[in-house]
Amino acid sequence: MTVETQPGVPKYRRILLKLSGEALMGDQGFGVDPKMAARIAEEIREIHELGVEVAATVGGGNIVRGMAISAAGMDRVSGDHMGMLSTVINALALQNALEKLGVHTRVQSAITMQAVAEPFIRRRAIRHLEKRRVVVFAAGTGNPYFSTDTAAALRAAEIGAEVILKATKVDGVYDDDPARNPAAQLIKELTYREVLERGLRVMDSTAIALCMENRLPIVVFNLRRRGTIRSVVLGVDEGSVVHS
Repeated sequence: MTVETQPGVPKYRRILLKLSGEALMGDQGFGVDPKMAARIAEEIREIHELGVEVAATVGGGNIVRGMAISAAGMDRVSGDHMGMLSTVINALALQNALEKLGVHTRVQSAITMQAVAEPFIRRRAIRHLEKRRVVVFAAGTGNPYFSTDTAAALRAAEIGAEVILKATKVDGVYDDDPARNPAAQLIKELTYREVLERGLRVMDSTAIALCMENRLPIVVFNLRRRGTIRSVVLGVDEGSVVHS
């Protein structure tokens, strides 16, 4: 990645932040940790105050993971819909944390539920961003069999984001699982094709293909270190970058 040349000047104008459900879980074993939600919201506010237009997607693995419960015997379509609904819960938690900090936020859901969220409408989402509102996309793509990775890539392309920032619990992309292999090596830069050919767990293959087609870079970074979102946005050499 290019190192920041002008301190305090964002490298990106519009971003999509991809958060896992586990990120909101913090150190709990389940659900949403309000303290962790507040910390993530503070970091989003920091980049928002720099003038960056921020959209986000949130997974639901801290509540229900569709593939896991379908593997245990539940119908896959039903399981995936339950997983989508769990992302709405997380999106509302993030919205609440952001608005407590004075950041105007809209939740848009791919599954219509007018009492708690707007339906996803691309032009409306872009208009919210232009009006300096943070937009949180929920319920994935609205379809079973598609992951929140794919939803993140799709929404990023639809709104014209310049980059996907994928928050993880490790420092970037490794050639092996660093939790199991202490000798795993961090890869600072790689192409979409390398990710696919080597089977690296950055995002699923559908999401990577979407990013490759739209020349949408992905920055994978460690959310557990305070201030990393701001560093990435400012162009500091943080994490790993996947590009063409």
